Amino acid sequence: MSRVGKNPVVLPASVSATLSGSILTVKGPKGELKTAIHKDMNVAIEDGQVTVTRPSDLKQHRALHGTTRANIQNMVLGVTEGYKKTLELVGVGYKVELLGSTLIMNIGFSHQMAFIPPKGITFEVATPTQLHISGIDKQLVGQMTAKIRAVRPPEPYKGKGIKYAGELIRRKAGKTAKS
Repeated sequence: MSRVGKNPVVLPASVSATLSGSILTVKGPKGELKTAIHKDMNVAIEDGQVTVTRPSDLKQHRALHGTTRANIQNMVLGVTEGYKKTLELVGVGYKVELLGSTLIMNIGFSHQMAFIPPKGITFEVATPTQLHISGIDKQLVGQMTAKIRAVRPPEPYKGKGIKYAGELIRRKAGKTAKS
């Protein structure tokens, strides 16, 4: 039995979950999320808990069991607390600003980079070199954060670029002159 999959997902009082066909809908104070449940997984909602069971011990069913339960848990956390990731810009002249809901970044290119947030994502500029990305969908927040970071990932010599808050950049030694 999957150690993750066998645990039920406890629904707080402010969260409701409904299952119609293979679509699970979770509603909470921050919004509503929907996901499709794999046809082989059995999901039951009773007594303020969501339980996931699998039909057999096939490798695919074992993998889906824990994944399905973790995705449901992420949905419940998203509609109650939300998710937030922070990016930091490191480099001379690197800065970020918000025009309306559009994110404008100066990151060493000859032009500015603009990002329009997808539905459900909000940008917040804490300082000119720090950006917060938040939303209720964990996967969407992580995907948008990775997409922004991929424009200028940190380089290993000076550490210039866009990095996650708290990310450790492995530095390389520069070239040395012959003497």
